[in-house]
Amino acid sequence: MPRRRSLNPKPWRFKSFNQEQGKSEKFLKLRFRSAAMRRVHGLATLSRALSCAGAGAVEKRLAQAALMSTCSSSSSNSHIFSQKLELLGLSRPSLARSVAGTMLFSAVASSLAQDAHAKEKPASEKFLPKEVVLYQYEACPFCNKVKAFLDYNNIPYKIVEVNPINKKEIKWSDYKKVPILKVDGEQMVDSSDIIDKLFLRINPDCSIPDGEEKKWREWVDNHLVHVLSPNIYRSTSEALESFDYITTHGNFSFTERLVAKYAGAAAMYFVSKKLKKKHNITDERAALYEAAETWVDALKGRHYLGGSKPNLADLAVFGVLRPIRYLTSGKDMVEHTRIGEWYSRMENAVGESARIKE
Repeated sequence: MPRRRSLNPKPWRFKSFNQEQGKSEKFLKLRFRSAAMRRVHGLATLSRALSCAGAGAVEKRLAQAALMSTCSSSSSNSHIFSQKLELLGLSRPSLARSVAGTMLFSAVASSLAQDAHAKEKPASEKFLPKEVVLYQYEACPFCNKVKAFLDYNNIPYKIVEVNPINKKEIKWSDYKKVPILKVDGEQMVDSSDIIDKLFLRINPDCSIPDGEEKKWREWVDNHLVHVLSPNIYRSTSEALESFDYITTHGNFSFTERLVAKYAGAAAMYFVSKKLKKKHNITDERAALYEAAETWVDALKGRHYLGGSKPNLADLAVFGVLRPIRYLTSGKDMVEHTRIGEWYSRMENAVGESARIKE
């Protein structure tokens, strides 16, 4: 009579399988524990480094975010992760929460990393003006250059929109151009000179940057701005588009707004033709595109001319381009050149306006 096979597997098979599974779990547990300890050690090291280095506001935000995610037992992610750690033998609550926190810290750090390099508060607390007032034309490239510097350095300022026809808002001044910046009653004029003075007040131990940075700041004043007007006021429709701001900015009466818009647009249309001839510009858009490409080439693959963060030249180029960016000429420039990526980075770096709205 043939022998019946047992329906139960052989005992040695269970033993071998259980041994292999045990080895795998032990190996994974050791690796996970080792990685977790490295993360916790790294977070502790970062915390000490921030304390010793006198971390700024952004770095403190990173540390606070890490601390909150590490210590909060109400976080669902931290709670679930902590339970998994306990199953693996990491049962100490403080250790489990710390490892869970490092996961959230990584996400927070990457989302805020750009802030650490892009937008900075004034380096010197010696420069804390009580009142900063900018007299400007909203569409003026030179005025926007000053605003870019103020915004980037988080210097609060008020705006006085000057009527481009009668300039009644600056009748008190012997200087009849804009921008004019008043810092605690002190008058500053000429955009580049204003920026130099502010830079030295923010950085009293530094000198005005030279070399490449100076070269491209001069290029902005001597070339780029002269390319803009023939493009902004290339046609009557574009000239009127550039003066639309006058209908919503400034403390002007209805009549003043109409006169400023149409008379200003007409005047600048004819001025732009003279500038086009004076600077030997035959094709306005081609000259604008060439200038944009020249600037991108100057970056040499860097995020900014300043490297990891904008310098005064970056702010100057961004400032003069900002008033045209969303006009027809600016849209054409971004569409037909490589400048768009740099411009977007600058928008993020400069951030929100520091203007005090009244």
